[in-house]
Amino acid sequence: MTALTLSTAGAATLRADALVVGVAKSPGGGKGLVVAAGAEAVDKAFGGKLATVLETLGASGAEGEVTKVPSPSGLKAPVVLAVGLGTAPEKDEAYDAEALRRAAGCAARALSGTKKAAFALPIEAVEDAEAIAEGALLGAYAFTAYRSAKNGKAARDAKAPLAEVALLGAKPRDKAYKAGAERAIALAEEINRARDLINTPPNDLYPESFAAIATAAGKEHGIKVQVLDEKALVKGGYGGILGVGQGSEHGPRLVKLAYTHPKAEKTLALVGKGITYDSGGISLKPAGHNETMKCDMSGAAAVFAAVVTAARLGLAVNVTGWLALAENMPSGSAVRPGDVLHMYSGKTVEVLNTDAEGRLVLADALTRASEENPDAIVDVATLTGAMVLALGNRTFGIMANDDAFRTSLHEIAEEVGEASWPMPLPADLRKGMDSPTADIANMGERMGGGLVAGLFLKEFVGEGIAWAHLDIAGPAYNEGGPFGYTPKGGTGSAVRTLVRLAERTAAGDLG
Repeated sequence: MTALTLSTAGAATLRADALVVGVAKSPGGGKGLVVAAGAEAVDKAFGGKLATVLETLGASGAEGEVTKVPSPSGLKAPVVLAVGLGTAPEKDEAYDAEALRRAAGCAARALSGTKKAAFALPIEAVEDAEAIAEGALLGAYAFTAYRSAKNGKAARDAKAPLAEVALLGAKPRDKAYKAGAERAIALAEEINRARDLINTPPNDLYPESFAAIATAAGKEHGIKVQVLDEKALVKGGYGGILGVGQGSEHGPRLVKLAYTHPKAEKTLALVGKGITYDSGGISLKPAGHNETMKCDMSGAAAVFAAVVTAARLGLAVNVTGWLALAENMPSGSAVRPGDVLHMYSGKTVEVLNTDAEGRLVLADALTRASEENPDAIVDVATLTGAMVLALGNRTFGIMANDDAFRTSLHEIAEEVGEASWPMPLPADLRKGMDSPTADIANMGERMGGGLVAGLFLKEFVGEGIAWAHLDIAGPAYNEGGPFGYTPKGGTGSAVRTLVRLAERTAAGDLG
């Protein structure tokens, strides 16, 4: 993990391998580059012509654009890296926190293989410093666990992440700035742990090994962990989780992580879909759709990371995480289309498609979470391709049984920089899941499939409990190139939203 320090040193005097400054397009449609606040000493070293030099090299200030130039005399760092912030704000306005977060992420990624970089981006408040720190720590992420040292070229190509970020303009002796830095470190470390889990090959990450990782983290951070194995699941009647997992040699698990605080007045239950590999089961996925299905446990990874972050931050709220873990495989023992499962809730479900398995494991976990009567439940899942078709690869959908709670979650997600969109749960789509054999089928109408899945989950939420469903199928795994602070591969989507929800709940603002 990249180290973070707050520094009072000036941009011109700090010894570092690179110095990061911000540049932007002129506000109001004006021409030319604007050098952002924080880089005054750097601009002075360039004789006041830093913007001109960068424009000569083709820099436009566009968001995420990175331009490197050698430093002139007067600067201790040998390289200046200018990162685009988009359009500069009007006078008396500040840069958006997400713009700072993304710029810091781009800069950190561009500096992979570097030991120390000083970030002289605009800071007007604690929130700005925290956003820059968070973006830099997330942008520096790299998954190299499976790179062989014996493969010379691969080892050389896999540069080590930026080792240290020195944040200039922050106040290391100020309690608020120190707390902001500690929050950024805890959050980034747990998001990056979630990314590691998502990126881990499924031959190494399966229900039992995931449960072991959660157990170890629980011991480290004072979280009580309970793991239900196959015998306990059979005894408890968890037909959904057992049904999905019965075709695999790796048995399913239901993991409960309970973080409690002595001053907590509210309890949040977070439920994560943890399909460690999804072949589709007997309803096998077509060629070209299997290669990234190690990411189908991204919801469970997000829940796990959020609970651990809440514990590390000592939030005055009780947070319980439920990881519904199974591997969905085709075999002689696998569940078949047409089978009926007896769920933990007592309801029966006719399985029409074994590739609609996430809702089956979540249903059992939602029922179990409801038994503890939390103040709210949020489930997170890479649930439907339909949601990707609706919202694309960078936005997750939010459904809920309470409009105010859905609105609150949407506002929270936007606040922390996670793109989301509120989605409805149309009552007319429920009829499509009527089954002549069981209480409900796991499939309904094809059109609006993401909403149908949400309606299915709603059936298993306890009466009177506020519930929301985050379908992160699009943003959970980035198959394209990296952007901002988002890497290729696992992203850790929804962790920041869940953590901010916990913080708001601790502050008495559940929404």
